[in-house]
Amino acid sequence: MERGKAIVTSKALVATVVTITRLGSQTDTGEEWAARENAVTAADAQAFKRACSCFGLGRYLYRFGETRVRLNSRGEPMAIPTLPEWALPPGMTLAQANGLAGDTRGPVDQRLTAEIESFRGTLGKPIYAEILRRAGQRIDARTIPNAERRKQTVEKMQAAVRGFEQLRNRAVMAGEARFFAAAERFKIASGTELSSLAVLKQLGEDLESLAN
Repeated sequence: MERGKAIVTSKALVATVVTITRLGSQTDTGEEWAARENAVTAADAQAFKRACSCFGLGRYLYRFGETRVRLNSRGEPMAIPTLPEWALPPGMTLAQANGLAGDTRGPVDQRLTAEIESFRGTLGKPIYAEILRRAGQRIDARTIPNAERRKQTVEKMQAAVRGFEQLRNRAVMAGEARFFAAAERFKIASGTELSSLAVLKQLGEDLESLAN
């Protein structure tokens, strides 16, 4: 039965093999009703996740208890369920997670969205994504629900830009040889390839020590 009507359907079945070099291969299956939109894609995703879980990837997802979530007409959740503290990403507090689940929408200035996205090239993708996740509590600037949070995200990115400027100044003071010696610790070739804010901070402190 689909929306009160009886339909004749079957299931799309997909088998996926995941291979990790020098570790092994795992095969698993996924299924979805063929009458559903993107049935093969959904079945393939399910098979891939199941095969990955055999290696331990995402096993923590199986620790979640059952939670009922109201869906809209497109099958999308109308509210995001709150994660338990043990399942939160590094650096995110329970209060932030609860705020993410209960976001209030407000006036949005699209100029702030454009300003946020302009930092992607300056900061590099990893640090840009980290600030977007922490300050904006989103993975896409366009989905940050209100102007206040967008302003906070801009301020955090501006602070990171100042951190990069300090890093460049300290690299000049320390000299090229010392910069690359310090960068070798983090396996980076230039100041635009930093993987996190923590690396930015630590590399700056190391260069300051070397310059002194």
